[in-house]
Amino acid sequence: MTRNRPPLALVVPAAAAALVAVTPIWYLVDRSLERGWGQVREELWRRRTFDLVARSLGLTAAVTIASVLLGVTAAWLVVRSDLPGRRALRVAFTLPLAIPSYLAAFAWISWRPGLAGFSGAALVLTLVSYPYVMLPAMAALSRLDPAQDDVARSLGRSRLSVALRLTLPQIRTSVAAGALLVALYVLSDFGAVAAMRYEAFTWVIYGAYRAGFNPSRAAILATVLVLLALVLVVAESRARGRASARVGSGTPRASTPVPLGRATPLAFAFSAAVLVPALGFPLWRISEWVRTYASTDVDLGDVFSALRQTLMLAALAAIATVALAFPAGVLAARSHSRLARSLERATYVAHGLPGIVVAISLVYVGVRLLRPIYLETPLLVLGYVVLFLPLAVGAVRSSVEQSPVRLEEVARSMGNSQHAVLRKVTAPLAAPGIGAGAALVLLTTMKELPVTLVLHPTGTETLATRLWRYTSVSDYANAGPYALALVAFAAVPTALLGASFNGRRHGAGVQ
Repeated sequence: MTRNRPPLALVVPAAAAALVAVTPIWYLVDRSLERGWGQVREELWRRRTFDLVARSLGLTAAVTIASVLLGVTAAWLVVRSDLPGRRALRVAFTLPLAIPSYLAAFAWISWRPGLAGFSGAALVLTLVSYPYVMLPAMAALSRLDPAQDDVARSLGRSRLSVALRLTLPQIRTSVAAGALLVALYVLSDFGAVAAMRYEAFTWVIYGAYRAGFNPSRAAILATVLVLLALVLVVAESRARGRASARVGSGTPRASTPVPLGRATPLAFAFSAAVLVPALGFPLWRISEWVRTYASTDVDLGDVFSALRQTLMLAALAAIATVALAFPAGVLAARSHSRLARSLERATYVAHGLPGIVVAISLVYVGVRLLRPIYLETPLLVLGYVVLFLPLAVGAVRSSVEQSPVRLEEVARSMGNSQHAVLRKVTAPLAAPGIGAGAALVLLTTMKELPVTLVLHPTGTETLATRLWRYTSVSDYANAGPYALALVAFAAVPTALLGASFNGRRHGAGVQ
């Protein structure tokens, strides 16, 4: 595939994906300029706005750095080391993704109200976000050629030196993609910062929309979030640089796990220090809610109805999102043209927006352009696509970047069309990324709240909306069954993400 001239077979669908992703910008620009440029300048130059930027970026930086440290360490332990039980740990380290940030925050703040503020928000968001770094790091580590490590070791390099100077640079692309997702997630999160009473952009924007008296101010602040998201996307692009993949001939042998020796207890201590607060504690709190506030009027029929609606919407969102993300992810991986970079960055823009902003913008678009599907399932699915497209694009891009472009070039030289190469070569090579992206969208959609609350069709309730309605009035008795159902079923795609690496041999090359 030519890197300098991106093919139309990828450019056109990638442009469609970018257009869908930037839909909220239309609303934000229109609403922000409602009172003229003077209002925009006045709002932007307020000390209050600078404080919000500093607070939000401070939280984003803290969570992203912590998530990278936890995610890369966990990935190395379960993929490259000889840690006993590492197959089970792969799944366990992934499971915190199944816990919504607002549910984890409620669990902590109801136990220790003193956690409210920056520390509590950073703790909760790190514990639910680090798998976004760990998963692509695991995928990258599983594809590395162990022969390179052996050569470095034969030259006298220590294992630590090999890990820092050889392994980390090779997985930089995947780690950077995961770090970007964490940063954008933190910028856009509302549930955790609201529960922890940390005044970040999302909390102020939500309050402005809810008050209803100054929607233009909320739109201006949301536009600042878009600009911050663009800065992060550009920074990530520069940080990852040009990806490299194994291009040598032959199939690499399976690597020998690195023996931990006396460091094994430290590895187990690290695992416990992550999993107990990230997974064990929220599950314990949910069980306490159910046991302490035992209810006699829980309608299990309503629980199953909400579960059915949740699974249906999540499946539709995963299919639609992956279909749009595939060409965008392949284009980002195979072309370094300015057009390709611009289209990729456009898909990440809305991920830095609070869900409430995306939801209200789609109400605006629905009323003006999409009246036939207003407050219908297609518009709700469109909202999910706008929010979660970066999850799938990042997963596809990382997977394609780890596969050799030479195979596609050989297929093209044999007379295959661009579409045939994408279908027969690129897609199979990117299958792990496509599956990971679909699973990420599936489980994230199950937990999503603001877009679902605003855009759901009349009579449609999901587990997340039911859970929010009960917890918002402290009715933990009725919230318990919905919380358990949400975590249990969100854990299925989450566990599959972790388990998908169990059958792979360490250091496996391109299949």
